[in-house]
Amino acid sequence: MTQNRVHLARRARAVYQALQEFSKAVGAHAREHGLDDRLMELVQLRCSQINGCAYCMRVHVDRAEKAGVTMDELGQLTAWRDSGVFTERERAALELAEAHTLIHQDGISDEVYNRVGSVLTEEEYIGVSWLAIAINAFNRQAIAGRYEVASRQG
Repeated sequence: MTQNRVHLARRARAVYQALQEFSKAVGAHAREHGLDDRLMELVQLRCSQINGCAYCMRVHVDRAEKAGVTMDELGQLTAWRDSGVFTERERAALELAEAHTLIHQDGISDEVYNRVGSVLTEEEYIGVSWLAIAINAFNRQAIAGRYEVASRQG
């Protein structure tokens, strides 16, 4: 039988609140520099998918729907490279988000940096980067604590 996991957010409340404040600052910076809610939610959802964070996927699917992302687009997010439903700007943001999430593999290669930089402005690049960094921190915290995601049925 597995022991219950320590709930990091509850046991170190001040640290978790600092992470929340950091995330709010990241979101404000991203919005201030031209990133809309739709793009921001796609980035956060894609990072959460890669990390396998069901808790954050639930949160960001709900937010993505509110930001106008369709079910068709949500269904194709994992295959964004082969799908025609995302804009060039969204594709660049998704590529950068994936590179940040998988940074232990290749870092941010010059190829990715140049390709993404040819589409996103420097400020958009910075905003997407910080979004990926922030959501990756939340993913790790939720996964480590095995945060439960209950069924919405019945």
